Amino acid sequence: MTSQSWNRADMPNQSGRTAVVTGANSGLGFEATKALAQKGAHVVMACRSLDRARSARDEIRDAVDGASLEVMELDLGDLGSVRSFAERFRAEQSALHMLCNNAGVMAIPRRETADGFEMQFGVNHLGHFALTGLLLDQLEQTPGETRVVTQSSGVHERGDIGFDDLQSESEYDKWGAYAQSKLANLLFAYELDRRFRAANASVTSVGCHPGYAATNLQRRGPEMEGSTLRLWLMKIANRVVAQSPAQGALPLLYAATAPDVDGGDYIGPGGFMGMRGAPEKQRSSDRSYDTDRARRLWEISQELTGVSFDLPAPE
Repeated sequence: MTSQSWNRADMPNQSGRTAVVTGANSGLGFEATKALAQKGAHVVMACRSLDRARSARDEIRDAVDGASLEVMELDLGDLGSVRSFAERFRAEQSALHMLCNNAGVMAIPRRETADGFEMQFGVNHLGHFALTGLLLDQLEQTPGETRVVTQSSGVHERGDIGFDDLQSESEYDKWGAYAQSKLANLLFAYELDRRFRAANASVTSVGCHPGYAATNLQRRGPEMEGSTLRLWLMKIANRVVAQSPAQGALPLLYAATAPDVDGGDYIGPGGFMGMRGAPEKQRSSDRSYDTDRARRLWEISQELTGVSFDLPAPE
């Protein structure tokens, strides 16, 4: 099913709705925040750097009259920070209509989070897993349909879950670790939706991917490695192949707001090799629909984060 030429102008009015966007200060998160604000949503910009987030907020306010934005600190690589964010959000906000699990790191040298997790698995999957669980009550208690949208990547097709070495301690491949984290995103998104259905909840969980969009995500790995050549090649690829961040944000926006989206959908660009174009419903890898893998990952993620979901397991 294709949305053909769907763009941000086609988004339904979002007035009276509250969204959380992780990584809202740059790239896809910035563009999604701006678009949601243009449609009247109140957007909580959940970001690790308050300075960069405030600069992004001010830039959006300059461009969007009446933009309703709030900056809150969130470091997905620190479960203490995730808990603090959730506590503050619950204390200050009465509703949550859209949780956009967007932030991430890609193909970086091996690093560990504050809790000792491999950084890509820890930030991209475990941080968002914990955040979603800690905001579950507000998602369920908000009147009407609410959504959790989790940003994956086409690279998930190369991934598997290394249950015997989840933190890549024995062997580390930066792209393999990234692919694992992006497959984990989808296994989580689909298992979450199955559990929402089992609970007859009014929340839906959706996966998406941006295709190839020119953002700062591609720069961080080469910069951390000090690789001038890789950074130069990445800049050329971004200029020649990639679509703009505004275009890359469309699958996330479609997944969060389009009325024809169902729980368990996977939204991505419908153009050349899934790298660019208008958003459409797609099929992800066979592994991403493996319910045994998903349930095992779910149980391990609860153990690692200490965050449990009050949702029944699907039959």
